[in-house]
Order: sequence, then C-alpha cells, then structure tokens
Amino acid sequence: MTSRPIVNFFRAASVLLVLVTAALLSAIITMRFAIHGAEVQVPALKGMTVVQARSETAGLGLNLDVDNRYYSGDVATGHILSQSPAAGTVVRREWRVRVAESLGPQMVDVPNTVGDDERVAELEVRRAGLDVSTVAHLPDAGAPEGAVLAQDPPAHAQDIEQPSVSLLVAAPDNETPNGWVMPDMTGWSLASAQAALAKVGMKAAPPDIVDVPIGPVGDGSALPLLPIRPGAIVAQTPTAGARVDQNTVVRLAVAR
Repeated sequence: MTSRPIVNFFRAASVLLVLVTAALLSAIITMRFAIHGAEVQVPALKGMTVVQARSETAGLGLNLDVDNRYYSGDVATGHILSQSPAAGTVVRREWRVRVAESLGPQMVDVPNTVGDDERVAELEVRRAGLDVSTVAHLPDAGAPEGAVLAQDPPAHAQDIEQPSVSLLVAAPDNETPNGWVMPDMTGWSLASAQAALAKVGMKAAPPDIVDVPIGPVGDGSALPLLPIRPGAIVAQTPTAGARVDQNTVVRLAVAR
C-alpha cells in the first residue's frame, strides 16, 4: 500500500524536472536569439556616398557620424574615405560608426596670414573656404601683440590633408606660451636638435637613419653640391613653421 504513493511521488517529480528543464532550455534559446538579434555586422561603407552610407547603417539599426573630412585625389567628393569599426565587425545595434568624408582634390589656395592680425587672419582663412583649427600663443618681443607669427600649412601649400589652418600668434611677454614654432632643423647635428628640443621640454622619437646618395660632381659649369655629412638631419616631422607643444613627438631622419 505504501509503494503506490512513492511511485506517484517520483512520477510527479520526474514530470516537474522535465518541465523545469524545458523551461530553462527555452529561456536559454530565447536569450541567445535576443542577444544575437541585437548584434549586426558593420557593412563596408568605403566608396559609398554619405547619403548611401546613412541609409545602409540606418537599415541595420546603426548610427553614422561623419567625424572628419579630408582632401583626396582618389575618392570623389562626398564619398566615404574610411570607417571605424572596420567592415565585418560585429557590434550591438545603436552602435556609432564613424567615417571620414572625401572633399575631392584640393581646389583652394592657402592664404598667407603671417604678419596679419589674428582676427584678419581668421577671416582670410575662412574666406578661402578653410577652417581655423588651432590658435597657439607665443610671447615675441619683436612682433606686435596679436600678429600671426607662423601658420601650418604654409601659404600656397599643395596636397594638404585637411581643410584647416593652425595659427601661431604673438602674445604679451608676460604670458605663458602654449606652443612654439617648429624650427627648420635640416642640416643640424642630431645632438644639437635633441638638445634644443629638450630645452623646451619636447620629446624626439628614436631617429631614422637613412642612406643619402652622393650627388654628381658636375661638368665644371656650376659649383658641385656639397656632400651631406654623416649624422646631419635631412628631414623632420612636423615640418618647419608648424605649431608644436610639449605633447608633440618630433621625428628626425639622420644621414648615415
């Protein structure tokens, strides 16, 4: 008589266990579908127009931000130059995809603002269709306060990357500088350049040692070119005249 209730108990427990297991499996499957349903692959946007890219990303539940605009001789105006994350990356819906837009080939002439008042210089830059990216101030007793000491890129520069100009402006003698003008270090010895940079608290990357070909002797009609001495700087980044600060890392190419 006592065995029947025990059997019934185990049967009920088994049924309950099956139901619980089925419920857990259902929950796991539902969660997997929910998780994977919220994930999408970032599409390949390079070469598309911005309008096409917005439509493509919106259809996948992604947001598109145009972070930068660059000149390009290879990619047409209004088309995508690059993207982040890369195509094929799996992200959650509502993720922000950042792209750079092509401005096409450079069609503007960089104005010469050196010597102009800061406000006049900014107007000239904007009138040329460019933006003023950064303005640094440097005490200079030899220039009137507010006058532009240097600009980057320089006047009439070709093949510039971004449609913007940085200005270095003369400040009063008692003002703390927030930047410097990068000098032309070509021809300097490596030790002299490193000492000059260290003096203002700037860092130089390990130098690039390059082979410099010896120029032809000539036919006697002109003076021969002097050879570049070993250890002399032959190239630099940033270029001369660029605005730099203590966070700028300078790269120097040195003759072997």
